[in-house]
Formats: sequence, structure tokens, C-alpha cells
Amino acid sequence: MLFLHGFLGSSKDWQETALRLGGRFRTIAVDLPGHGASLGLPRECYTLEGAAREVLGLLDGLGVGRCMLCGYSMGGRLALYLALRHPGRFSALFLESATPGLEDPAEREARRRADEERARELERGDLEGFLQRWYRQPLFASLSRREGLIGGLVRSRLRNDPEELARALRGMGTGRQVSLWRALPALGMPALAVAGELDRKFAALAREMERLAPPLRAVVVPGAGHNVRLEQPGAYARLLCGFLEEGGLE
Repeated sequence: MLFLHGFLGSSKDWQETALRLGGRFRTIAVDLPGHGASLGLPRECYTLEGAAREVLGLLDGLGVGRCMLCGYSMGGRLALYLALRHPGRFSALFLESATPGLEDPAEREARRRADEERARELERGDLEGFLQRWYRQPLFASLSRREGLIGGLVRSRLRNDPEELARALRGMGTGRQVSLWRALPALGMPALAVAGELDRKFAALAREMERLAPPLRAVVVPGAGHNVRLEQPGAYARLLCGFLEEGGLE
């Protein structure tokens, strides 16, 4: 099983999830370009396509011919890209708060400009201030319901390099991603798209993906927002394990 983290995260984000699987699977978690220890890479790596090449190269180096994908947010977008572009390498797809991108060019350009402004904020060097502002976005409002959760996230994210994060945001942000919506009907593997009930935007996106891609099923988790894994870890683990068992992947 290959785990792909979201923006600002790292491979360490998946430690608890991997433990909850009880050793039934070989698990691989990577640091995506600009995150954790994946620093100073060639410029072409800081794109969705470049990150996909890096992931495939890693799997080749480990002798993994085929595996399951599990991705959150930015990592979910990358997971979907890999599943659609390299279907022979992956057996199933588990998405958390993920999107196929923005289909409207004007909306994509507006998002690219917003990502560029955030990248410039990061380059000013005040990573803690950036993180505090990031987690005050409405998208993450439900995180404040659990005491200490945002503080813990900020402390863990401070291990990242802000200039590297800026490179990743410029190259891998939603504004730079080519839309995958039209490719969705070609998805040919078992897939589950999970979103939190309190994250109405991504819950709606999951249902729309379900409508367009018959192998994909959408599940909305009560009491969770954008980060289902942190806000409802038990429900998240049950969904992941249940998905694997239903798909005959054990």
C-alpha cells in the first residue's frame, strides 16, 4: 500500500493509519517533492507529472510492480492522476478529500494566482505565521473542535522548509493541475472517495466523482471536515480496512 500525504504534510502523517492495519499489508509512505526529506530536487519534479515519475521510480526501486494507492488532498490528486495514467501499476484507489482538479480555465487561473500569493508568503520565511493563517481557512474550521489538534499540526508542519513548500505549491497546486474530470469514466479499478460531512464542497465532489466513474463509491463521514483521518480516525480506519476486504485485496 502506497500512502501519499497532502500539502504541508510528510510520510509521518500515515504512521497511525499504517499501525491500524495491523501488519496485514506492506506499507510505503513517501515524502512528496518539497516536503519532509524530499528537498532540492530538479525543477521538473515539483509538478504532478514529475511527482508521479518519482513515485513510479521509487516503486520500481523497491521491486513493487503493483499496489494500492491511498492519498489525502494534494496526495489524493496525485493518486488519482497515477491511477488514471498508469492503471496497470495500481490495484485500487482510496481517496480522502480529493478532487480531479478544476475544469473551468478561468477558475483554474484564479486558483493559480492565489497559490502564487501563498508561495510568496512562504518565501518571506514566516512559516509559523503562514501555518496559523492556513488553518484558519473555513476549509479547516472543524479541526478546532478537537482540543490541541491544530497546535499539533502546526508543530509538525514547522519541520518543513518554507522555500521548498513554495516550490511545491507553485508546481503541484490545484491551479497548475490539468483537469482529470473527463478521464474519470475510464477509471477501471475499485475506488472509494471519502469526504467529511462538514466539508460540503468535497462531499459534493466525491458524489460527482461517483456519478461519473462507476467503479468509484463515495462515502461521507459524519462529524468530520476536510481531514477525516485526523478528525475521525476510527471511522477512517474502518472504511479503509472494509474497502480492502470488500475488494478482495487482502
